[in-house]
Amino acid sequence: MKSLFDTVSFECSKNVTKSYSTSFSSAVKMLAPSIRQDIYNIYGFVRFADEIVDSFHDYNKEELFDLFEKDLQAALQSKISLNPILNSYQHTVHKYQIPNELIDAFMKSMKLDLVKLEYKTKEEYNEYIYGSADVVGLMCLKVFVNGNEEKYEELKHSAMRLGSAFQKVNFLRDLKADFEDLSRTYFPNTDLTKLDETSKNEIIREIEADFEAGYQGIVGLPLEAKFGVYTAYIYYKKLLSKLKKTPSTEIKNTRIRVSDYQKYGLFAKCYFSYKLNII
Repeated sequence: MKSLFDTVSFECSKNVTKSYSTSFSSAVKMLAPSIRQDIYNIYGFVRFADEIVDSFHDYNKEELFDLFEKDLQAALQSKISLNPILNSYQHTVHKYQIPNELIDAFMKSMKLDLVKLEYKTKEEYNEYIYGSADVVGLMCLKVFVNGNEEKYEELKHSAMRLGSAFQKVNFLRDLKADFEDLSRTYFPNTDLTKLDETSKNEIIREIEADFEAGYQGIVGLPLEAKFGVYTAYIYYKKLLSKLKKTPSTEIKNTRIRVSDYQKYGLFAKCYFSYKLNII
């Protein structure tokens, strides 16, 4: 009967993905069915951890996160959890032998969000990005290469850079919410109350370099993963383009988004690029 519980758990992870991110969910649908569920399982896990530190303001976040971490360790050890999201995640971890050091680095960065409000040095910033974004890209890469360690090592750097690009775009898009609602400042040596075009463009150049490095890895991905990852890449590139055109004063006061109409156009463009073998 464990198989039935696993099926229910997988459906929970899929629903979390669809409920919390329509854009990412759409990109996951472009992956081959054989790997789609495992990406849902990874996303469900990282989303729940992120929600604890970002959203549950009326509860003791530290206690909730400690409990979540203990349940995670128990799930990884026992290969089962009564938390459906953790049950799904442990399944994918064991199936693809996702290393503990990636999971530990992710949890470390999430813990920082409980206590750290400002990143003053590039080293602190890079360490946080590695744990919160790069390792998630590496977890997904483990699924994409399906045990091919040579391919994993070949694409590892690009997967990390693409994860960094996605995270930094999110930071830039969510400046207002992070600063006003959570009192957080991720970009080092940047006074968000005085963000100007020079500071904004410096951040954008850094993200564009990450995207360029990340794209090199997309080209080398297995066919099962290439279309889905390319779709996510194009979506975030479009979001960065809109941020680039938005005055710094407006970025601080609103949340830039890609409309549903634009998303449909992007997905169609991605499909034709993929079918024409342009990627």
